[in-house]
Amino acid sequence: MTNLLAHLAHLEIASHDVAATAAFFEKQFGLRPVQTDDDGTTYLRCWGDYYPYSLVVSPGAEPALVNMAWRTTSADALEEAAARVQAKGVEGAWHDKRQGHGRSFQFTGPYGHTMELYWDVPQHQAPAELASVFPDRPERRSSHAAAPRFLDHVTIAASDVKGFAAWYSEVLGFRTMAFTELDHAEITVFSVLTTNEKSHDLGVVLDSSQRPGRVNHIAFWTDSVQELLVAADVLMENGASIEYGPSIHGVGEQSFLYFREPGGMRVELNTGGYRNYVPDWQANTWKPSLGSNSIYRNSAMPMSMTESFPPDEGRPTATEEGIVPGTEDAILNPYAQHGQG
Repeated sequence: MTNLLAHLAHLEIASHDVAATAAFFEKQFGLRPVQTDDDGTTYLRCWGDYYPYSLVVSPGAEPALVNMAWRTTSADALEEAAARVQAKGVEGAWHDKRQGHGRSFQFTGPYGHTMELYWDVPQHQAPAELASVFPDRPERRSSHAAAPRFLDHVTIAASDVKGFAAWYSEVLGFRTMAFTELDHAEITVFSVLTTNEKSHDLGVVLDSSQRPGRVNHIAFWTDSVQELLVAADVLMENGASIEYGPSIHGVGEQSFLYFREPGGMRVELNTGGYRNYVPDWQANTWKPSLGSNSIYRNSAMPMSMTESFPPDEGRPTATEEGIVPGTEDAILNPYAQHGQG
């Protein structure tokens, strides 16, 4: 199949307190707000992203993934991708123009996640006071110590990890890069997929809830491990709680850091990892005992990391159960140390 999708272009998340979430991303994490709509919806960007914005925060009753937007490899690829989705019986809608980009095709996939595809988008032009001295940079490096360079990936939650990977691989050409299966049972709990040479720009974790379309986390990229450690320092100094890390994933080999924003959404900052250009790559299956989530195999993933969003109705969160991240018994956590990149 001809490559249809180039990369993840932007994400939209919901927050019950858009102002607090947007302020967190700006003041503690270093994104730059570029626009706020009348309803409070706020558009923010990473300093190194090439399009007008990286993240949209919109009003919602609970934390959720509203939309994941992907740029296609060409105008023709957009048409083909839409046709392939519709051929699977999934209805979508064409939009002539959306905020920050041109004509797009938006649909909700079989596991309840809304995806938008487009080709026509302007390259970001920084205002004069933010112009970089380096011609290839869309704007100057942020002066914020924790600011990520790019939007990196999104990890969703689905009731069938292999089924999700198969559908998105067959229909849209994602490469499936790895799976994680539990040591004590033949249950696939995680997979990573990519549209390019990265280890992943789309992840999927097993979801036992009855709510479709949930998300586990959104992720951003920084240039080095040292910058990731500085970001952890800055976040903690300003009152943010670190949920997991810093450490290194086995799957993908990225250094990682997880935390929560005020609206409840889990956010990851990562760096490093390998590049894979093999066109006929066959996904390997990891086990937790192989260090799928923590390459050092010396720590259990906090129980709170198994929570996805929106919350599972009727099921208390780890915080509500009185579980302090990092203190629970790994034996009670069936997902402990599974890859969740």
